[in-house]
Amino acid sequence: MNDKRPISRRAFTAGALIVALGRGTALAQGFAGLGISGSGYAPVVPGKTFAFPADHGPHPEFRIEWWYVTANLKDATGTAYGAQWTLFRQAMEPGAQQHGWANQQIWMGHAAVTRADTHRYGETFARGGVGQAGVEAKPFLAWIDSWEMRGSDQMRDNMLAPLELKASGANFAYALRLDADRPLVLQGDAGYSKKSERGQASYYFSQPYFEVTGNITIDENPVEVTGKAWMDREWSSQPLASDQTGWDWFSLHLNSGEKLMLFRLRQTDGNNYSSGNWISRDGKTRQITSADINITPKALTEIEGHKLPVRWDIAIPSLALAIECVPLNARSWMGTSFPYWEGPISFGGSHTGLGYLEMTGY
Repeated sequence: MNDKRPISRRAFTAGALIVALGRGTALAQGFAGLGISGSGYAPVVPGKTFAFPADHGPHPEFRIEWWYVTANLKDATGTAYGAQWTLFRQAMEPGAQQHGWANQQIWMGHAAVTRADTHRYGETFARGGVGQAGVEAKPFLAWIDSWEMRGSDQMRDNMLAPLELKASGANFAYALRLDADRPLVLQGDAGYSKKSERGQASYYFSQPYFEVTGNITIDENPVEVTGKAWMDREWSSQPLASDQTGWDWFSLHLNSGEKLMLFRLRQTDGNNYSSGNWISRDGKTRQITSADINITPKALTEIEGHKLPVRWDIAIPSLALAIECVPLNARSWMGTSFPYWEGPISFGGSHTGLGYLEMTGY
């Protein structure tokens, strides 16, 4: 270690978080050590009535939550791109919210752009209570430093649209406008999303209908882009069981107009837990149980010592769906403080389309 190298406030915050959670658990289960007991925090229970705009804002009585956008884009030449914007909130301890630097919330932002030949990402940390990061429900604004997701004056609360999204990092930037014409979708059982058979769960809703316009800049070369985006909102106090080591999550835009969300939570005993939601063109949903989902990893890619399955076969017999998913860029590695793989994918077979894949815990 070079003892002359300055330590930034972001590095200090990230290091403090890893120490607080225990390094092994933090890196295996992510930002919040998601399988650690949520004792003292608010529980996730069935039957919640969601209210907008209030539920667009933060829920500090829960330990972890995120505002998460992924976009499949293309330019005028047909070149494909991906964009990611994420804001995470993590409570370091339960209880009444403290003021100023005593506030127990830590915020983390991730942003990325992907093309077949490159993947760029950025990360930033902030303390709560000092105005450096946060979320306001009305008028809607989620921000960390200069990155922001902002609702326009015409924002429709039940759609969380339209939005302006911007972020920048080393040799990349983007400014995107997201709009939708259909309401938000509750995932799981009316927004109660089970993550195991032992009680772990989250509150979870999505906006899978965003249409996108805007621009992406890579190496000071801006391009105009259009496409589709998906936003996830999720919060919990213990979304994983202690023996769940990570997940494989898919958000899929079918060319026929339907949407599909799937996830597989990997367990140390090999009895993985899966769940999904089929979203019709009119916004009606159908929950898919673990027994009806076959998610099979295929080709492995090694990145920075991690071996990851970047190609997948997915079969859902009840939907007559059998597809193969392939990445736009197999090396879409987020080498952040809590590393994971996140990138755009395409798929073919019984159904065709585009989407996003996230893999953690490898």
